[in-house]
Amino acid sequence: MSDTYARLFDRNIQAFFGEALRISLHDPRMALFVARALHHQRRAARVRRDCEAAGVHVPAFMIVSVTHRCNLACKGCYARAQHPRGEAEMPPDKLRSVIAEAEALGVSIVMIAGGEPLTRREVLGIAAEHPGIVFPLFTNGILIDDAVLDHLRRHRNIVPVLSIEGHQSETDLRRGEGVHAHVLETMRRLREAGVFFGTSLTVTRQNHDLVTGRPFVERMLETGCRLFFFVDYVPVQPGTECLALTQEQRDEEARRLAAYREDLPGLFVAFPGDEEMYGGCLAAGRGFVHVSPSGRLEPCPFSPYSDVSLEDVTLREALRSRFLETIRLSDEHLGETQGGCALWDRRDWVQSLLHTTNPGATAYAAAHAAESTDLAAQ
Repeated sequence: MSDTYARLFDRNIQAFFGEALRISLHDPRMALFVARALHHQRRAARVRRDCEAAGVHVPAFMIVSVTHRCNLACKGCYARAQHPRGEAEMPPDKLRSVIAEAEALGVSIVMIAGGEPLTRREVLGIAAEHPGIVFPLFTNGILIDDAVLDHLRRHRNIVPVLSIEGHQSETDLRRGEGVHAHVLETMRRLREAGVFFGTSLTVTRQNHDLVTGRPFVERMLETGCRLFFFVDYVPVQPGTECLALTQEQRDEEARRLAAYREDLPGLFVAFPGDEEMYGGCLAAGRGFVHVSPSGRLEPCPFSPYSDVSLEDVTLREALRSRFLETIRLSDEHLGETQGGCALWDRRDWVQSLLHTTNPGATAYAAAHAAESTDLAAQ
């Protein structure tokens, strides 16, 4: 991966925060926070460049799935399908040390995911200890009570991102009866508390026209939502390939989001669609890495294979993983994503790399594949 690639990603992150500053100018406290966050992003980029010069490639962005547990049982949940059952979660002290080391290495955005991360409320306290890092908190919103709301109001670096599927019928069909109404009520309370929040929308072949359409986006803006993650469905369970977007839908999604960025007061991110502007897949440290609930350092949430665990080594040592480096430097496999998930499409190749980089890790890959197949059959 060239230095130009990393600098392009850094510039786009800073441009993203610059746009966030523009849309937050009506709220002086939020604008002040975003301005400070932009300053931190620039400083962290310099730290990452120093690490690169020392032979350690550090991505700007880290996804940390803190738990397998969830209070819902959504249909087609990738976290449930991808993560083996029965594994111990990183204890709070280990999670705290991982985040602290990440900041020291120049990681400037840590996405907190699950399962449902608010089943582990200690993550809120850990995030509050690092005000320079921005923590998007991906949550179903059900567990945001008065205490959580007060914490979010006081610690603006934690940005709740609430998941819905569209209107009531689409959301409740996948997530359970009454979930849509509960999430809208939570959004109302977040807006009244002055908390900057967003939404995560799993985009499928069926709901594409709805959730990427201007009427729906404008309605969400009226709730106070200012951050939109459009996550294209990845068919992690056999038999769900029909839910993946067509190429025409991916192209249309890109056109619509480009228009919204021009004239709507929101921030719009498409995953993995936006990876095209960076020249391909961002996994394995090209843009981000993933930490599993048990502490394995993985290329991506959709590619849960690893040759190293943070229970055994430091994050700095783990980022030197031969497995991650091999993926990161494989432009012929990652340079063209066709708008989809490159590592999922090439998962046989990803698994085969474990044999060459760490033969002992292939036992986990095989066991994990069996586990995912078992879950998909349920």
